[in-house]
Amino acid sequence: MLLMQLPIMRMQTARGAGPVMVLPGFMADDTSTWLLRRFLDSLGYDVVPWGQGTNRGPMMAYLPRLILQLEAWCDDLDQKPTLVGWSRGGTLAREIARDRPDLVRLVVTMGSPVRGGVHGTSIGRYVSSQTGLTPEQIMRVLQERQRQPIEVPIHAIYSKTDGVVAWQACMDDLNPDVTHHRVEGSHVGLGFNANVYRIVGKVLAMFHAG
Repeated sequence: MLLMQLPIMRMQTARGAGPVMVLPGFMADDTSTWLLRRFLDSLGYDVVPWGQGTNRGPMMAYLPRLILQLEAWCDDLDQKPTLVGWSRGGTLAREIARDRPDLVRLVVTMGSPVRGGVHGTSIGRYVSSQTGLTPEQIMRVLQERQRQPIEVPIHAIYSKTDGVVAWQACMDDLNPDVTHHRVEGSHVGLGFNANVYRIVGKVLAMFHAG
């Protein structure tokens, strides 16, 4: 269904320009975001994958690597990039923006848990087993980091029929510039959801003039 709608969506969505990085969800890699990246590329954006393989293990271990990657990329750019993250990829995008707002223009999250730690997702035990951290350790890290607000604008897409991440866990009332967007659909389907694509395209056009 999405593939049939893409040509019309490209015509209906405002074009833009500027750098965008797309980050995959937990236990996923860049192949999972290929279609979304192609769509954004067709709108005129300079889109890159995260390039870190499968998103697994302790999330915070990715932070210094991605910051170094963004620093090198930003040296060649005339504007800061937007980070678009699916699920855990969006949570990680937020943490990059928290630490280095000078490197990030905008964060767009898709079904990303930002509250409750592993208790906000139905795969919490699996996350703990893969990361080697207990739920209590994950919660302590989360609470410690939340003491520093995220100053970068955030647009958070969520679904009440997600099935993996509780929609309440996607709601951010802690940071100063957050807009929430509700869609219908499953968690694993967010990366192939036409309404998600429309929202991402519309939001990017607001921040990246063509």
